[in-house]
Amino acid sequence: MPTQKFFPTQIHTASLQGAGWRKFNNRLLQECLQLSVDDTAGQRWSQQNYPGGYTSYSSVPRMHTLSPTFESLQKQLNRHVRSFVRKLELDTDDRPLVMTDCWVNIMPRHVVHGLHLHPLSTISGTYYVQTPKGSPGIKFEDPRLDRFMAAPPRRPDARRENKPWVILPAQAGSLVLFESWLRHEVAPNPIESERISISFNYGWF
Repeated sequence: MPTQKFFPTQIHTASLQGAGWRKFNNRLLQECLQLSVDDTAGQRWSQQNYPGGYTSYSSVPRMHTLSPTFESLQKQLNRHVRSFVRKLELDTDDRPLVMTDCWVNIMPRHVVHGLHLHPLSTISGTYYVQTPKGSPGIKFEDPRLDRFMAAPPRRPDARRENKPWVILPAQAGSLVLFESWLRHEVAPNPIESERISISFNYGWF
């Protein structure tokens, strides 16, 4: 019997929109930068929990309910989430997924986003607003890693689906969607310019 593949970990990547994305993206960029100046509560929280960077995760975590620009982002993301849900074959006929959280992340040089997941959510993702050349991508970990036990290391030339982790590049105007239980991280930003992204969760409960 041939080798078969089961229990895939699926990740959705795409451009947010076609023509006109730069103008829309610039509006998002300006609002992200202004928020980082105005949000004193987020600044204080970031000093303790996101050293060197800024995130509105604990202070303004529902930007889609406060800003028409972020609301427009939500509407565009909804289309991608619906497509991803179909690929995952999730049964959401009786109750659709809805955006529950949407927040801003700004990573200057040396700032790191440690390994984590998104509890109590179904689909999570990131939209990239500003990613200067050299910005780190997002690193996903094989969810079975703690069960490998006595397994030997993977060959350096192993296919991507057999590697213990994978890094997807960050590109302004694009998005990535994944199931919220999938652990991920962002390596320290090695460049002077800020890496700016908008993260979000969709919930079913």
